[in-house]
Amino acid sequence: MLLKVGELAKHTGLTVRTLHHYDEIGLLTPSARSESGYRLYSTGDVARLHGIQALRHLGLALADIAAMLDGASTSPGLIIEQQMRALDREITQATELRSRLDLLQGQLALGGEPDMATWLDSLALMTTYGKYFSAAELKTIFANWKLVEADWQPLVEAVRRVMDQGLAPDAAQVQPLAQRWMALTLRWMDGNFELIDRWGEMYRNEPSAHGRKGAPTSDMLEFVNQAIDLRMALMTKYITLQELRRFCHVPEADWRALAVEVEQLIAQGVPATSPEVQAAASRWLALVDRLVNRDTDVRRRLMLAHASEPLLRAGSVLGAHVSAYLRESLEKRLTLT
Repeated sequence: MLLKVGELAKHTGLTVRTLHHYDEIGLLTPSARSESGYRLYSTGDVARLHGIQALRHLGLALADIAAMLDGASTSPGLIIEQQMRALDREITQATELRSRLDLLQGQLALGGEPDMATWLDSLALMTTYGKYFSAAELKTIFANWKLVEADWQPLVEAVRRVMDQGLAPDAAQVQPLAQRWMALTLRWMDGNFELIDRWGEMYRNEPSAHGRKGAPTSDMLEFVNQAIDLRMALMTKYITLQELRRFCHVPEADWRALAVEVEQLIAQGVPATSPEVQAAASRWLALVDRLVNRDTDVRRRLMLAHASEPLLRAGSVLGAHVSAYLRESLEKRLTLT
């Protein structure tokens, strides 16, 4: 079956002038001509035209398209595959734009119309964040900020106080703050260590993000990272980084509630073998199980790490004396059984 140029134009939505131009530059030469000299296009010509249009949608120049189609390695299947990839990119870009507009709309809904300075500040931050996070990831980060905001500012103020006192990162007063910082960051980033890594990368590479909207300043971040690095160096003697990345978030309030209860038992002189302390020890194990995602071997090694390393105990919400009391209760339970 052969099509005249007008028929081909009608079927494809292209103009006759465009098809004539393709012929003139050698991009699409019809396989035959009628006795009257009309251009006649074969099935192979139509397949080549499909490839031309597909590559045009990829943004290629006509000269580049001719070079590609004249290459021996280019097949209709490959051209279709390239077009599908291009469409996938367009869909991704459109979805990303939709998500960013959704973020902007959400920010506008929080308060009146922004002034020029707010727009500029927002644009600068979004440009910085956009280098490291997708709009969907930013939406999660911004939404989770509401969950940690109330705890974040007091923590930043507490860290600033110990820094002003000249305390070292390994000081007993600093380590609990480092532990809280780690737990709060994990909660903020939805337990996603990859997001935490990229957030850290952004902070290392983008000084403009420091100290904005309650964010820590450069010197504070360096100080806290030193304290965290000390903890991580000790922790990884017992537990691998891969295992640590599987840890789950346990709200600090749950640990504090247990600590308050056990402090009262200690103050009342209740023996470690009593049912009340045994029950508290069981709740302690349950919290640790939640933390380690029910991995009993990791739980054993984590408890060994805290029992063996004073610096790790210093960072515990429970406190060294509460942990020791609960550990004594567990040991006595094992002795009795």
